[in-house]
Amino acid sequence: MMWQDFVFLAGSVLSITFLAPTVRDPTAQVPLGSSVPSMTVGAVYSFTYATMGMTFSAAGSLGVATMWSLIACYRSPGPVSGPQTIARFVASLPGRARESVVDALGSGPSATTEAEHAAD
Repeated sequence: MMWQDFVFLAGSVLSITFLAPTVRDPTAQVPLGSSVPSMTVGAVYSFTYATMGMTFSAAGSLGVATMWSLIACYRSPGPVSGPQTIARFVASLPGRARESVVDALGSGPSATTEAEHAAD
């Protein structure tokens, strides 16, 4: 048994404790852009810890991933709640990526105006 396993578990327990009020608050609104990546990172950490034999760390990270998934499903702004919220977010990613590329390349209608103002 490695002592680091318990340190990571303690960090996860603290995260779960700090996330609990958000899960319980029906008026909380956490953007999916924050909760879905956090949920995914928690799940990846859990899997990684499990493959390293760090059982307690894996369980703690799975708990954190679960809390973030509850926040994503039930505390995100939008017309639906529940697991379909995450599916809606994932389905919107290609459009968001396209918008980001267009904005980065300056192809949008306001790009010329912004470039002109930057030159002043």
